[in-house]
Amino acid sequence: MQKFYSKYGRIFDLLPELILILDDGKKIVDHNAAASVKLGLSAEELHGREIDSIVAESGRKAIASLLQSSDQGRHLESQFVTATGEAIDVDLDIKVLEGTDRQYQVLIAKDITGQKKRDLDYLRFSNVIEHTINPIQITDANGLMVYVNPAFEHASGFSKEELIGKNPRILSSGRHSRDFWGKVWRYILGGKVWVGQVENRRKDGSPLHTELLISPIVGDQGKVIGFLGAHRDITEQKMLEQQLVRSQKMESIGTLAAGIAHEVGNPLTSISSLVQVIQRTTNDEPAKEKLELIKNQINRIARIIRDLVDFSRPSTNVERPTDVNRVVRDALNIVQYGKKVKGISFEVELNESLPPLMLVADQLTQVFINILINAVDSFEGKSGTIQVVSGLNDGSVEIRVIDSGKGISKDDRDKIFEPFFTTKEVGEGTGLGLWVSYGIVRNFRGDILVESNPGKGSTFTVVFPVKG
Repeated sequence: MQKFYSKYGRIFDLLPELILILDDGKKIVDHNAAASVKLGLSAEELHGREIDSIVAESGRKAIASLLQSSDQGRHLESQFVTATGEAIDVDLDIKVLEGTDRQYQVLIAKDITGQKKRDLDYLRFSNVIEHTINPIQITDANGLMVYVNPAFEHASGFSKEELIGKNPRILSSGRHSRDFWGKVWRYILGGKVWVGQVENRRKDGSPLHTELLISPIVGDQGKVIGFLGAHRDITEQKMLEQQLVRSQKMESIGTLAAGIAHEVGNPLTSISSLVQVIQRTTNDEPAKEKLELIKNQINRIARIIRDLVDFSRPSTNVERPTDVNRVVRDALNIVQYGKKVKGISFEVELNESLPPLMLVADQLTQVFINILINAVDSFEGKSGTIQVVSGLNDGSVEIRVIDSGKGISKDDRDKIFEPFFTTKEVGEGTGLGLWVSYGIVRNFRGDILVESNPGKGSTFTVVFPVKG
């Protein structure tokens, strides 16, 4: 058996790579210890064996071709087959060794089976997160984003280039305190998985509610080297929850209004009766004038309570022939008694020849209340005028609400019918009013048109076809 020694002995037995020495007949004449261990073959079983017998069939042709080549820099990836039939992925270099009487081919093979498996796992993992519908982000140990998938770009509105290298706080809505994120950070640094709900902001400023799972990425030494954040978009769910809460609040208002109507209505009726009795029994003209004022105010209170009860009553959801002008008046009766209307005058021009439309009256009342409240808010406490005009135009009924308030910018005008979009301060508006109104009007085959110039006021036009 040919053995290759140096003055230090068989040094290549100490190397972890598989080393095989072939004669010019492609037979193994020597090998190191690692080759015997990895292939599961003894020295006697390896000696004299054809190289093809330990190379996977798919790689034999490529290795044979390289063995015939005289190039020194011969390299390829291939597979060896062990005594048990298991395939080993190898990174193979072929060198020429000059002997005393002949040339030998030296195969130096690095076992990359584990690396190939990791590469395959990584490929599968990357394909999964690249194409999942859930937004995924990966950060380094310092919390800076190193990867985001397309779903994250779509959900956030930011491009990959705008996010990579940035801290996730670029999406912060400010809703969660520094102490909240401090606790999350300490928790995940301890190697634990954190799950919770967070509110972020998209690039356009709209809210992004997600259920977030943050999982530490642990390296070979057991040290946290990064974090994976998997989001589930629950914005629509949150929107529906808020709508439900709003619906429940309206139901509570209806119950409260009914109680007020009963508890206040009876005393008001008695007071009104007494006022009328005194009016008939006194000849004091100044007193009669004051009593008339009292009676008018009593009637006003009774009307407000009646309108509130009517508006708060659960919707029948049944379309009936509806007088649109009456619906507009009901909405005006509710809005114009608000505390914000001081200094605002209402000019009402309603075409009394409008045909009845198949609508749900109380839902349409909600539409005009929302539009009128927004018109009132546009004055920001200043005086001004709101015009309400109804009429017929080319086979459609149009109701226009024209205010001389602050107006709406073009960017905001494109988003006012989106859910949760509002220009009001936190706590002053939910951003649902116009969105709900638009949905109601579209459900009745109508449309809402908006014209506005900053500083010059706005015009909201509600349009319904006469023949739906």
